[in-house]
Amino acid sequence: MPEIRNPNQGGGGSQDNRSFLIMMIVMLGIIFGLQYWRAQHNPPTASPDQPGAVTAPAATPSAAPAIAAPSPAATPSIVAAAQTSTVVENELYRITFSNRGGQVTSWILKKYKDTTGHPLDLVHAGAAALYGYPLSLYTYDDTLTQQLSSALYVPSTPGASSVPATLEAPATLSFKYAAGNISVTKTFTFGSDYIVHADTEVLRDGAPIRALLAWPAGLGDTETALSYADAQVDTASNGKIDHIAIKKVSGGATLNGPFDFAGISDHYFAAVFLPEHPDETSIVTLEHKIDVSKVKRSNVTGDTISTGNKTVLLPVLGTAVGSLSGHSQERVFVGPKDITVLKSIHSADGNSLEPLLDFGFFGPIGKYLFLGLRAVHSWIAPHDNGVHNYSWGWAIVIFTVMINLILLPLRVQGMKSAVKMQRIQPQIDAIKLKYKNPKATDPKAGEMNAEIMALQKANGVSMLGGCIPSLIQLPLLFAFFTMMTKVVELRQAHFFWLPDLSAADPYHILPIVMVATSFLAQFYTPSPGVDPQQQKMMAFMMPAFSGYLTWNYASGLALYWNIGNLVMIAQQLVMNKTSLGREMKEIAAQRARRKANGAKPGHRPAAVKTIQGRK
Repeated sequence: MPEIRNPNQGGGGSQDNRSFLIMMIVMLGIIFGLQYWRAQHNPPTASPDQPGAVTAPAATPSAAPAIAAPSPAATPSIVAAAQTSTVVENELYRITFSNRGGQVTSWILKKYKDTTGHPLDLVHAGAAALYGYPLSLYTYDDTLTQQLSSALYVPSTPGASSVPATLEAPATLSFKYAAGNISVTKTFTFGSDYIVHADTEVLRDGAPIRALLAWPAGLGDTETALSYADAQVDTASNGKIDHIAIKKVSGGATLNGPFDFAGISDHYFAAVFLPEHPDETSIVTLEHKIDVSKVKRSNVTGDTISTGNKTVLLPVLGTAVGSLSGHSQERVFVGPKDITVLKSIHSADGNSLEPLLDFGFFGPIGKYLFLGLRAVHSWIAPHDNGVHNYSWGWAIVIFTVMINLILLPLRVQGMKSAVKMQRIQPQIDAIKLKYKNPKATDPKAGEMNAEIMALQKANGVSMLGGCIPSLIQLPLLFAFFTMMTKVVELRQAHFFWLPDLSAADPYHILPIVMVATSFLAQFYTPSPGVDPQQQKMMAFMMPAFSGYLTWNYASGLALYWNIGNLVMIAQQLVMNKTSLGREMKEIAAQRARRKANGAKPGHRPAAVKTIQGRK
């Protein structure tokens, strides 16, 4: 008689095999569905061998002003004598305006840092130098657009004869420019939040022309090729959000309203315009290519992407938003995609910015998982934002334990269902022997299946009863998979050796540990109804798959998965010592001996009958 080292190596019943295969098909369907969804939303980046892009006329603050020659009916000129800068700040941001173009050269978020430890600047310096700075004006006349972006505006503040170098919000800053038959007024009002109110108007011969307020060239937090490709254009109309991936953005295309809001975003941050008159609003989508080997982001000496000497073209997105009337009044949100912040900001129609935070394929599940995780974090660290300390890591640990405790009754029920199935398995085998295992097209197959289902119903057996816990945990796992890289709270959140829970484990410790914990979870979980060959395959395939999945993915997911495995192992060790667990082992051992001795299907050893008699 062969030595039985592991009760998981027991014999197989085809009914449980069918349940197992259903579970595997569902899991694979989820995996491939998620991959398809990510492919639709994450287009491939440009080839390193692609030739250099042709750039638009630069709108740099240091460029010489291009002033149109006055016409016979020219308005009085309003042009500054020299280039100046004005800083506006509150507790959340520090914005630097240049009077050249009346536009923004730096937009620092004080509560966030880039990967070098500097304050995060959401102006992409290299891309802006090529394609335009934030809050510049976009017209359908390239020459006029260039003129408005390079002219020296005259700054002013209400009730002041001169503009101080630094303004503390609440404050108002205006820029005026006039030359020839063109006159421009740009007024910005600042409060205590992330919102800036903008009022812009361009007149030609005293009549307004369409000039849209723009954020033309991406965000400054892009640090990898993937983060460039993950940028998107976000629009909302009548409360319906549309996330437009890069591959679907048509540069220079005009979209007519109504629009509740429109702008660009990436995983963690957004620059979005909220028009005061949605019905009169149009937007222009902008798409450019930059050579990251030659440009730099703000505050760093070069882009963090390793390019060597190769030309690497990556996409940057932008939008221009304004009123069809030519006089645009809108609010501008530039900040984190923090769910609390987004819920506090509403469009003119009353809809919040919360839909900007897209939780992916399993959106509703991911959202409520995060809300639960955030509640746990608020409980353990009520006065802390969780960045640069261990609080978010501990929140994941505690939240994972809580989820597994909630799922424990389902795991117990799953074991009971598996035991019931194994008790009647000899009778199922006898029915199959009676019908001589007919093919699926044989009319007798229907009679056989009906008899088996009647037997299962009489004994209270559900075909999927043993799979329910796994089928519930899979959506949770994949919701965590997409959620971990969507919430800004986990960005740069430390946990022991992990510098960023939203990035991969730099030492790959958690993925390696996960291979071991996944194997132990498989080893200690009795599965007497699964075919031994399938059992062996799963014992190695699933741990390898879990390690591969998290090798270069968010370490927070690997932490969640590992803690879940450890809790599952502890639960299973306890359950294996109960009468239910011992019965599962005994059934597995009996089936293993039957298979080793070549017993015929339908044969019911006395030991099995005795086990059935106990219940």
